[in-house]
Amino acid sequence: MSLPAPLENSFWDIHIPLSQEVKYSILGISVTLLFVALCILLWQIYRYCTELPVPKQPVNLSVVDGQSNENLQNNSPTPYYKLESRHDEAERLSRCLSRSSDLASSTDSLGEVDEERVQGTLRFSLFYDQLQSRLVVTVLEARDLAMREFSRSADPFVRLRLMWTSKEDDEQRLSCVLQEWQTRLVKDSCNPMFGDQFFCTLPEEDVPRVTVRLEVRDFDKFSRHGILGEVRTPLNSLNIVYPLEIMEDLQQPKKDAVGEVLLSLKYMPTSQRLEVGILKIRTIFRSSKAERVLYARTSVLCNQCKIRHQRTPEKVRWDVTVFNEVMIFVLPDTQIRECSITVSIYEMRPGKKSSKRLIGQVFLGKGKTIEDEHWKLMMRSLRQPVAKWHLLFL
Repeated sequence: MSLPAPLENSFWDIHIPLSQEVKYSILGISVTLLFVALCILLWQIYRYCTELPVPKQPVNLSVVDGQSNENLQNNSPTPYYKLESRHDEAERLSRCLSRSSDLASSTDSLGEVDEERVQGTLRFSLFYDQLQSRLVVTVLEARDLAMREFSRSADPFVRLRLMWTSKEDDEQRLSCVLQEWQTRLVKDSCNPMFGDQFFCTLPEEDVPRVTVRLEVRDFDKFSRHGILGEVRTPLNSLNIVYPLEIMEDLQQPKKDAVGEVLLSLKYMPTSQRLEVGILKIRTIFRSSKAERVLYARTSVLCNQCKIRHQRTPEKVRWDVTVFNEVMIFVLPDTQIRECSITVSIYEMRPGKKSSKRLIGQVFLGKGKTIEDEHWKLMMRSLRQPVAKWHLLFL
């Protein structure tokens, strides 16, 4: 008796025993995925249909005075490109990339000012109250100030200094700052209205030796403040026993000699060491009830960027303050031939770090005039300290 042949089951005859709930769940997930895929496909088709056509012709980006040459002659619609001239780009980058310096030294130092930016007038009033021995200075307004090229505006404020001048010979006449104030900031205005009033006690015999120095500055959050010009008014030729209103044109800023510093320089080529000695500082010291201290900050700059800096300990301020401090900087031979040195003198009250105030500065190094002689002597007298007096300017 022959056995029956086994039945061959096809793929379609295979049945998976699943419940009805599982089958409906799988079907629902499949329908959901299909719906999501259709939505994505429709969205891509919509974006493709609504996208602006790209011009087939090449766009020439050669710039002459901020405009394209060939696009002006082409009547076909082309996309708008905001082009920037080299001068505007350099101005923008120079304002955004601040130098590696602390805020106090960068805002207090008096840099070079473009003569084309010095324009406008400043209106202020002066009054000396003889009964109270008080000088009153009121900053009223400024007009027609220079504006930034990229923003077409300015953020001006005014810094006031009362400069007291000694009675020595004209060649050695030094000044000192009796009082220093600053007006409020007026944003986005080339014709700011201030109306700020300042006063200080001043003996009547000192009034003829005082010069009111008003600097109009342009506030910069990321770099040093720009200087729009200044006005100097000596009080020796004015009758200010009654309120006197003055309006003067802004002039090119100038520096005042406020003291002297005795510096020594020595360069060791083998060890590549530069030794800067702060020996003595001579300033005009107006005695006050509160004690003052001085310290010197020495910075080494290469390509107008600070690469090293050191400061001296604090010393009690006198007419001649003795430091005898030596600061050592290790510099390669390539940097010593291109670098320059800035010595900044600060005054502050003992125990109050926020009260520091710039007294004066001196610049040494390549590219300077009188100070360059000291630098040349150091390079000719290697391994030997060379000392020389330098004027401090503010």
